[in-house]
Amino acid sequence: MAHISIPPALGKGVKADEVSTELSARRTGMSFQRTRMSADRTLMSVIRTALSLISFGFTIYQFFGHLRDENVLSGAHATRNFGSALVYLGVAMVLTGIVFHVQFMLALRRQRTEMRDEGLIHAESKFPISFTLVVAVLLLFLGLAAIASFTFNIGPFR
Repeated sequence: MAHISIPPALGKGVKADEVSTELSARRTGMSFQRTRMSADRTLMSVIRTALSLISFGFTIYQFFGHLRDENVLSGAHATRNFGSALVYLGVAMVLTGIVFHVQFMLALRRQRTEMRDEGLIHAESKFPISFTLVVAVLLLFLGLAAIASFTFNIGPFR
């Protein structure tokens, strides 16, 4: 029969099946943290793509607007409309990413709480609000400011 060594953190006099259960609970708890970080990475990729769309769209809109204002180019409406469409698309993308992220995180927190209540995990580690979510919300406001700027000719980007 093989001898099972018990990790010092679990104490002496603990049965092997209790050790196995404890280690399993700890691994499951850590997997919640990995899943949370994976959701943050997914939101980061949404932020990168939305930021690219918003910045390219705004740049195209402003560039062709200045060319038209300087009478270098006439009828730049199609390109300005394309630029504004990119901004709208970027804002819609980051808004959708935020909604999906919040829904996923709330479901993950519910499942974690249920598993803690059932005694399957300890859930002693922090489960903080996502800094990535804060950045996504700030990007959303930045995109809305860009839309307000060229739609209503107001705001800091006029």
